[in-house]
Amino acid sequence: MAGAEKLPIVYVRGFAGDTAGIDKVVTDPFYGFNEGSTHIRIGPENEPYFYQFESPLLRLHLDEGYQILVDGGQEAYLATHDTVPPDSIWVHRFYDTSATTWGRKPREFRLETAAQDLLRLIETLRAKSGAPRVHLVAHSMGGLVCRCLIQKVLPGLGRDPADWVGKFFTYGTPHGGIAFDAGFGLLERLRDLTGINGADVFGPERMYAYLTPTDLRDPDGPPGDWDPRAMPTDRPLAFPLERVFCLIGTNPTDYDVARGLSSAAVGPRSDGLVQIDNAYVPGAHVAYVHRSHSGRYGLVNSEEGYQNLRRFLFGDRRVEAALVGHRLSRTSDTTWQAEIRLSVRGLHIVTHERTSDQWCPIQLPDGTGGRIEEGPDGDGSVPLVDTFLCSGLRTGGSDTLRYALHLRVLSLRRRDGLLSFRDHLEQTADFDDILIVDVGAEATAATPALSAAWNSDITGPISDHRPTGERGLADEEPAAGIWVTHIDLPTTAGPILGESARIRLTVTPWQ
Repeated sequence: MAGAEKLPIVYVRGFAGDTAGIDKVVTDPFYGFNEGSTHIRIGPENEPYFYQFESPLLRLHLDEGYQILVDGGQEAYLATHDTVPPDSIWVHRFYDTSATTWGRKPREFRLETAAQDLLRLIETLRAKSGAPRVHLVAHSMGGLVCRCLIQKVLPGLGRDPADWVGKFFTYGTPHGGIAFDAGFGLLERLRDLTGINGADVFGPERMYAYLTPTDLRDPDGPPGDWDPRAMPTDRPLAFPLERVFCLIGTNPTDYDVARGLSSAAVGPRSDGLVQIDNAYVPGAHVAYVHRSHSGRYGLVNSEEGYQNLRRFLFGDRRVEAALVGHRLSRTSDTTWQAEIRLSVRGLHIVTHERTSDQWCPIQLPDGTGGRIEEGPDGDGSVPLVDTFLCSGLRTGGSDTLRYALHLRVLSLRRRDGLLSFRDHLEQTADFDDILIVDVGAEATAATPALSAAWNSDITGPISDHRPTGERGLADEEPAAGIWVTHIDLPTTAGPILGESARIRLTVTPWQ
């Protein structure tokens, strides 16, 4: 299997706010993507732990050999060089013309103009690098600039965005806009009416304008069923959702903008600025990490964010895990939730976690036969994890890529419409086990060697476990280019999830 194609990477930053904010942003040579971090929550013996993350800009330079090319400025470099290498990093400096610090009249910022300027940068990079496309990596509002390019600007020119953009990765982008728990909608209406500091770009009227092709726009504004998060696939020149990845933050506490007023207004089910439900494109790849929108525990300057970015851009295998065949209690007074954590061997961090204490558990069928999170095949499956692995990143000479899937199933009981705590044990799961999965790391293999075992069946430390392939993990899918197997849950799960409950693993090549 060939490695991922090296394409130019363009970073697109988020919202700067008023003129003072814009003036501050433009003093940074890399618009913040060079900012690293040194904090991690806790270390051994409950002591604060120093962990240095260099920044996504520098790490791609070190890990993937990408070059940062500046000669008095990116534009100056591009103007004085006929060719540039495809494995290079660029920053879309769309705010520069709106700053007052250059001694000239600033241009009013408009998101559509930023998207058009992004196209010009991509045109230059394609011409000088010979690369057919670029990867777009965006934080916050930067993802909306990219979506304007993909959904409006390029289709409006009759160009297929898939021919211009390779992969599209967003950190904490408000794909569904920014909404508030407080104010009963008054804060949103006031923002959109006044357009204060240009923040109306996060409201439905403006989003509809810059995300909808001109020939498809309703002059009366967005229809009642319009979802700003959607990147429609049923239109001509639609961008494939399999090339989109959305990183979702679940930590509002450490977002200290406006002395914490932002996170208080947006609510706990957010990263402090963007609510969890608004931070993804339906149908795209997603990962949830306990990071805030920005700051010392922010998404961009985090190992969690970088590891998801690197594997999405340069991984060679995609692994999906889903819960299938489960039959939960059909009593109407019980609600079921699943919690999931994904750990990859050799990493200091958890790359994906959805838990109730972080306001993002997976809702399981509600006990009455309903399906809340139905799989793409319409078979009642519940997607748990969709991740990417790099064959070249296996640790310590191991011949497999190993990850651990920690699955917990919890029940909540209701009485007269209220939660009942009579038999409740807080944070105690009805089922709790860890699936250890080993994927063959030979990138040239047509199909992967794959084995799995539940932690409850492993004797001794997980680190000492060696896969035996004795769990019947044969390929159940005859079609080429896809590898599917099912893993029975431990017998202890039978009374809870049913005797037919299994984990379905699907492995496919990723480019």
